[in-house]
Amino acid sequence: MRYWLVMPAAGAGRRFGASLPKQYAQLMERSVIEWALAPFLADRRCAEAVVAVAPDDRHWTDIAPRLRAKAAPASGAGLPAVRAVTGGAQRSHSVQLALAALEGRAQAGDWVLVHDAVRPCLDVADLERLLAALATHPLGGLLAAPVADTFKRAAPAAASAATADPPAVSQTVERDGLWRALTPQMFRYGRLCAALADAHAAGRTPTDEAQALEWQGEQPLLIEGAASNLKVTTAADLLLAAAVLQALRSGAQAGSGRDRP
Repeated sequence: MRYWLVMPAAGAGRRFGASLPKQYAQLMERSVIEWALAPFLADRRCAEAVVAVAPDDRHWTDIAPRLRAKAAPASGAGLPAVRAVTGGAQRSHSVQLALAALEGRAQAGDWVLVHDAVRPCLDVADLERLLAALATHPLGGLLAAPVADTFKRAAPAAASAATADPPAVSQTVERDGLWRALTPQMFRYGRLCAALADAHAAGRTPTDEAQALEWQGEQPLLIEGAASNLKVTTAADLLLAAAVLQALRSGAQAGSGRDRP
């Protein structure tokens, strides 16, 4: 199996509260985005990685030269190339621009994996499960985790409220059948390009790739992944991510005698 990787990384990360975008924050000995890319750059099935960065990105040029050296000890020769393109204002626009950069090389039936630049804790076992489960599927699917928490829907805030009081509960949301979407999301190149183009032409902005295909009446498959595949949103998430990575590294060393990529 061969696949292409697309990584939207043009977000500013305003909730992160730091002077640089969260994908470039230091996480142990690497940046967040280096951890996010590592499993794919160590995988010879990955034909190429296309990273969509912001037009004014000043950090990618510091990261790019390190990527091949980081992955090389784990996988040796034949590593995938990494290319940066200019992203868009929203995630779906960044993904569309990265897909456009593959035009002429990626075939309609090729697989594309889209992975968040701020998900540094992907377990290689989950990546393998995704690839194996969808290998012959005509459409694709995504890693997801069944919801375990109780969800509350907040009541609309009163328009005349003079103080910023905490929201009140309007209802408890039934969690049966609910899954939390993760990444990578894996779809056929032609189907994903068409779905995003149709969504944008209609003035709609999907929050993930699966939603764009759902709007076309498709039903992507849910492949169970680890809840530890967390998304770094705040500075506090870096502490959680570091703990997960240490656990993954310890497991990899115990199982194979080598470090995690």
